[in-house]
Amino acid sequence: MTDQPAPEQHDAPRLTTRQAAELLGVKPETVYAYVSRGQLSSVRAAGGRGSTFDAEEVRALARRSGRRDPSPAGSDLAFRTGITLIEGDRCYFRGVDATELARRYGYEELAEWLWTGELRPGTRFAAPDGTLAAARRAVEALPAHSGSTDRLRVAVTAAAATDPLRFDLSPEAVLNSARGLIPTLVGALPVLGGPAAEGDSLAAELWSRLTAEPADAPSLAVLDAALALLVDHDLAASTLAARVAASARAHPYAVVSAGLGVLEGPLHGAASGLAHRLLREAVDRGSAVPVVADHLRTGRRVPGLGHRIYRGEDPRATVLFELLTEVPQAAGALAAAREVVATTARHAPLHANIDLALAVLSVSRGMAADAGETVFAVSRTAGWIAHALEEYGERPLRIRPSGQYVGPRPPQPLPRDGSGPDQGSGSAN
Repeated sequence: MTDQPAPEQHDAPRLTTRQAAELLGVKPETVYAYVSRGQLSSVRAAGGRGSTFDAEEVRALARRSGRRDPSPAGSDLAFRTGITLIEGDRCYFRGVDATELARRYGYEELAEWLWTGELRPGTRFAAPDGTLAAARRAVEALPAHSGSTDRLRVAVTAAAATDPLRFDLSPEAVLNSARGLIPTLVGALPVLGGPAAEGDSLAAELWSRLTAEPADAPSLAVLDAALALLVDHDLAASTLAARVAASARAHPYAVVSAGLGVLEGPLHGAASGLAHRLLREAVDRGSAVPVVADHLRTGRRVPGLGHRIYRGEDPRATVLFELLTEVPQAAGALAAAREVVATTARHAPLHANIDLALAVLSVSRGMAADAGETVFAVSRTAGWIAHALEEYGERPLRIRPSGQYVGPRPPQPLPRDGSGPDQGSGSAN
């Protein structure tokens, strides 16, 4: 970076490096990088200590960069979004409390709210026949041991292949694709129980893919609320991946594929499976105390507890726990979950998160350990689409962080071929 000589007069106050960094939402080192790339100019401050920046030039760079506001988590990456706000241990979708929305509206209605800002009571999604048939054929070709996320990834790819207009990124086209893709994902999964009635909610369709046990109204209410509550959660890891894909103008199916790839991590969507196994063991042993003790003794964290954003109980879990009290079959698992929280509280002040609430549902209604991951993936698909719609309206390829190179400084000598004489090849040439 090369500073220009300080001007003799200033028409307006100039920004310090720290002030410029705060306005751009980046670290001071990144401000210097902008200068070295010619994206920003600077002058030496009076006395030659530090640099100063033209405020309007910094604001213009901030506008060109999308949003570069200070991130509460201390990250350089932050984006303007009108979808989700997490504040004061509450979660809001387009400014409305997410828990109140989930208590009143179903998943499909909430997805429309997230996408369009309009509530359309009675909304139902339907899978196109050809798309659903292709997705089912692709999923049926997978090995029997394949997990639910494996099946969903393949279903997305098959659905994309049947849509020749998938590269149309207009809002109307993207929403039409999304309204068909989500029920396709559900419909492509193997049926374990009796099929839902035609025109039923997506939750009813998904139920028969999660368990062979018959659905009842209280249990479906829990599942529908879980789908609604998991639809988005600001820039979680999978959502960031989806936005990066959308920034590169990937079509919506590819955006969803990017999200699914990250979701499968054990620290993200797959975390509910760990909570399921913990709770299953607690129910089988008749007490959560020895199960929690085993985790603490071996240095393992107790799954289903704690959240990096919420100080108290995850508000989404609170809603599901309330609804689960209306499910008779959930009484034992619900008691075990409360014992997990109480037992762990003697060691650490941790509260229940939504993974533990999902585990109560999956354990009590005969679902597999990956059922919560399936619910998460299907639900969050709508959130990824919502973020893609926002990102399609931004400057392409704006999400391009710079790497901080820590390797050997160039120039380095050309690497020697491993077959050279110093490697013992026996050659005398």
